[in-house]
Amino acid sequence: MPLPVDSRETDQISSVVLPNPEGVADAVEKKSVKSWRIGTLVYTTAGLTALFFWLLCGYFTLAMKERAVYSIAQVMVRSFESPDWLVGLLVISLPAVIGLFLGPVVSVMSDRHRSRWGRRIPFLLIPTPVITLSMIGLAYTPMLGSWLHHMLNQHSPGEMACRVIMFGIFWGIFEIATVTVNMLMVALVADVVPQEICGRFFALFRAVGLICGILFNFYLMGKVQTHSFEIFGGLGLLFGLGFTLMCLKVKEGSYDAPPAMPQSLAKARPMTSVASYFRECFSNPFYLWLFLATTLGIQAGSPVNMFSIFHGRSLGMNDGFYGKCLALSYVISLALAYPIGYFADRFHPMRIGIVAMGIYAAESLYGFFFATSSGTFAVAFVLHTVVSGIYATGTSSIMQRMLPSAKFAQLASAAGLTNSFVTILLPLALAAFIQRMHNDYHYVFLFGSLCAAASAAAHIVLLRKYKQRGGDQAYTPPE
Repeated sequence: MPLPVDSRETDQISSVVLPNPEGVADAVEKKSVKSWRIGTLVYTTAGLTALFFWLLCGYFTLAMKERAVYSIAQVMVRSFESPDWLVGLLVISLPAVIGLFLGPVVSVMSDRHRSRWGRRIPFLLIPTPVITLSMIGLAYTPMLGSWLHHMLNQHSPGEMACRVIMFGIFWGIFEIATVTVNMLMVALVADVVPQEICGRFFALFRAVGLICGILFNFYLMGKVQTHSFEIFGGLGLLFGLGFTLMCLKVKEGSYDAPPAMPQSLAKARPMTSVASYFRECFSNPFYLWLFLATTLGIQAGSPVNMFSIFHGRSLGMNDGFYGKCLALSYVISLALAYPIGYFADRFHPMRIGIVAMGIYAAESLYGFFFATSSGTFAVAFVLHTVVSGIYATGTSSIMQRMLPSAKFAQLASAAGLTNSFVTILLPLALAAFIQRMHNDYHYVFLFGSLCAAASAAAHIVLLRKYKQRGGDQAYTPPE
């Protein structure tokens, strides 16, 4: 049974065939059943509950993968005797480069795609087994690296170098599929979740992600060094099963036909299409401020996140205690998630972003000046995670509130493109700076504070432009 009531099918509420969405809505109203609507989809309370259940189940497996894989990857690459810059290049910059080129292509294709499965589900379902198999390959990286070393014999660059090579192959495949899934998961939510409750829904997403973080960091983080094989393989299989079930159970509505592509553009060379994409996405100042504000907000926490485990170790913190500090911060964030989502729906994500970035700028200054021991670092690290989490939760629905539906994935990919460009450069620059400062990691807090202050300022400018376009009562996105 489909989750929502769709205008093309028999009305699940009144058992009458209704030819249009308005007829469905009228039937719901006559029955005095509370309903929510987005596009051609109309949900009863039961239908909305089922939708939330399957989306959250799929997101649980996705979040469990995301929470674990980057921490494991950092530890694994470092165990191959790799320097900081190579860790940053493979684990952070490489995914950003892939997103830089793949994101725009996939997003435009998805926006224009029409099929019996919808425009998002096919692009989510196909990469799922690829992610599962690549994670299993990553689990075998040490063994495969040793095998390659022996196969090359005297031509081998060394066993550790061979392990890095094998890691890079599977990591590249993993990230190609992951970029597609992460980008279009947000687009799927924008298409099927009613806008008036989007902030609270993303708060539930955040809560599920935090639960995953608590489970991983409390129970598994201390075992990453010795049990990466079992963790990688097990989470890969969990993701493959859970995400496939979500794709099969969630139903998209119907969409209007995409605008006809101009004949001159349809026959254009690839560079002409690229120029058209950039012109559509980056010519409007409103969207430029949106991209700048959100990119700075996301990147504010990145400097600390990049080297947090190594920062803790440099101050005498063991991995087990580090994982428990992270788990504590997730417990606090879990308690705050739904209220923050409610406030985002009530007051708008931009306002949450301004407050969160202001607090983060101040908190990071504390970390820069006072996080000089294991104990003070633990305090600064927990504050960093909680406050950056408030920003992530509070602004997670900002794209759904600000972008037009017809070009949602395209414009969202442009925001991702801006973030990817910064993500490519920041780890390399920061790693080089930290290495020049003899691995003195406390400077990451200063970088985070400056970035947060700039993000708060950009959000304020964006809020003013939002009010000029009608504000809370009559906002219409630029086309």
